Amino acid sequence: MPPKTVHLAVYDTLADWEVGAATAHINNGNWHREPGRYRIRTVGAGTEPVTTMGGMRILPALALADLSPADSAMLILPGADGWDSGDLGAFADKAREFTAAGVPVAAICGATFGLAAAGLLDDRAHTSNVAEYLAASGYAGGNHYTDEPAVTDRGVITANSTAPFEFAREVLAALDIYEPAVLDGWYRLFGEGDPAGYAVLAEYEARQAAV
Repeated sequence: MPPKTVHLAVYDTLADWEVGAATAHINNGNWHREPGRYRIRTVGAGTEPVTTMGGMRILPALALADLSPADSAMLILPGADGWDSGDLGAFADKAREFTAAGVPVAAICGATFGLAAAGLLDDRAHTSNVAEYLAASGYAGGNHYTDEPAVTDRGVITANSTAPFEFAREVLAALDIYEPAVLDGWYRLFGEGDPAGYAVLAEYEARQAAV
């Protein structure tokens, strides 16, 4: 079976730290034995190189206009300066296509502002950096705001900028990367620094190796 593709949106000033925990473990073949199950593919406004907030240059593999929800398992939207200004509105429009097609969308930090401005959070439980930040978008979903690090509701994941591991946990759960008990161990280790989580992952790795 060919791998399913998770699309990572890339654009100038992308906040590097917000999505690395998710993308690394989607591709990671160390803690699970299905390294070919998913692949990450980057998608930009075009195919010209972009520069992240950390100064890394990324060459998008695909232009946004060529991305179809039918070819994707999820669209991940990191934060960036362009969300507040509306410069990244085309990515929010694509997210609307994804939700209409029943394909999950995951947004963190400024990308939640873009989803709010596009009306995608008007009737979904969601979170962001602070409620006042999203209110500035003029959206109608303030009553559904939840003061949590990350929230999933009907195929839309939202998270604040200081919650990369909570964001990753929701993304990995939506993609069914790990069974729930293993995902809990993963988060305890990577998100909370709890050594007990390592034992859970080590036991899982041993079981997978024996298959």
